Amino acid sequence: MERAEAELRRLTERREQAGALREQRAGHEREAQVARALAGHLRANNFERWLLAEALDLLVDGASGILRELSGGQYDLVHDKGEFFVVDHHDAGLRRGVRTLSGGETFQASLALALALSEQLAGMSTTAASLESIVLDEGFGTLDAATLDTVAATLENLAARGDRMVGVVTHVPALAERIPVRFEVHKDARSARVERTGR
Repeated sequence: MERAEAELRRLTERREQAGALREQRAGHEREAQVARALAGHLRANNFERWLLAEALDLLVDGASGILRELSGGQYDLVHDKGEFFVVDHHDAGLRRGVRTLSGGETFQASLALALALSEQLAGMSTTAASLESIVLDEGFGTLDAATLDTVAATLENLAARGDRMVGVVTHVPALAERIPVRFEVHKDARSARVERTGR
């Protein structure tokens, strides 16, 4: 009976050891799985691809919020497999490729992306950098009247946000007249002078 009890104790101890070894093995297998996944992500091209995809997601999310604000809630910006699209909430949420946008819509989307990118870069800065002003020199003379009106309204909305100064370089009188504070450059053969006009 004593031999049997000793054998039982030995079997119980071995069973407990086997249980502990099974738990250790499961832990090692989990760690190995994490290490394999991490090794896959850290391969040069995989990690770079993942990092770029994350940066693009952040950029498009930020640009979408800005575009929604600039367009009065009409558009959101999305991307899929390297292509950009706008979601038109005034047309039952229709998803349109950016190549189908008008000149004014393209200007709004481009401006939203530029502003989102500047905010992202400021966020990555080691110093407390911020974009307090933006100057646009966009060749406004090539825009038709409707597009020019959209551009002017977009710039007015951007300025109304109050978080940055917006400067516009233009030779188009219709656009210049909508800008409240203007600096006009007058040149003659020998000199140039700058005159402040507007409010």
